[in-house]
Amino acid sequence: MVTRGFTGKQPGQDRSDRVPPGQHLVDDFPVLATGPAPRVEPEEWKFILKIGPRPVKKWGWSDFNALPQTRMTRDIHCVTSWSKLNTAWEGVLVDDILADAGLGAPTEFVLAHCYDGYSTNMPLADLAGGRAMVALKYDGRSLPREHGGPARLLVPHLYFWKSAKWVNGLQFTARDERGFWELRGYHIYGDPWREQRYTND
Repeated sequence: MVTRGFTGKQPGQDRSDRVPPGQHLVDDFPVLATGPAPRVEPEEWKFILKIGPRPVKKWGWSDFNALPQTRMTRDIHCVTSWSKLNTAWEGVLVDDILADAGLGAPTEFVLAHCYDGYSTNMPLADLAGGRAMVALKYDGRSLPREHGGPARLLVPHLYFWKSAKWVNGLQFTARDERGFWELRGYHIYGDPWREQRYTND
């Protein structure tokens, strides 16, 4: 069952050099999900890196929080047409996760996996170079469960369905394997500035 809000293109009203075509600004933070939010307690949370099916590194909550922490303020853009400016996050850059695992770039592509069974794909280049993090805090507080807490992926330059909630791992893949929404007609990449909402956009 899909939460209300995953709908087609809607005309945007607010336009600026920070708001992509077809988007409108919001002051709140809408909650969208494919189903009920899983309840994952921090002491039970695990994060796993895999190369194909093979696990190569696992962290628990305390070990993951001991990794270098980075603050990031970014605009975010949802495929359902809302954009929110200056969102403030804190977490662990994907670069620092890979460094702690002693990994470079085993493959060109990555699948993010989540506690609710959700997945989404992207090129590794979109996660590296300080472009993405596993976020642990939003607006100075622990990440709320409805927004993906205790941890979510944050890939702010792509549509927000790529910023997977309740993330529990990254898997390196040999090809660009489609995730949950990509298998259901969403664009395989999802660039807001090119309005890549659906497969043929």
